[in-house]
Amino acid sequence: MALYLDVHTISGGVTAEDAAMAHRADLQTQGRFGVRYLRYWVNETQGKVFCLIDAPSAEAATAVHNEAHGLLADDIFLVEEGD
Repeated sequence: MALYLDVHTISGGVTAEDAAMAHRADLQTQGRFGVRYLRYWVNETQGKVFCLIDAPSAEAATAVHNEAHGLLADDIFLVEEGD
């Protein structure tokens, strides 16, 4: 498993409530893909959502978003946790 950070840009902005709903959908879907959505962060005014994901691949992380709600990330990065 590896850690990924993905970035979504939602045109017109995003509410924390909408991001929470999407995250809940990810949590309900993740097990079918061997993925764990760990945390997320939201910038409402800039329409940004960032997701931290433990996944076997970027493709598996994307598949969860696709099935859960269809809101695919603009970018996904392989990351390493620092001290």
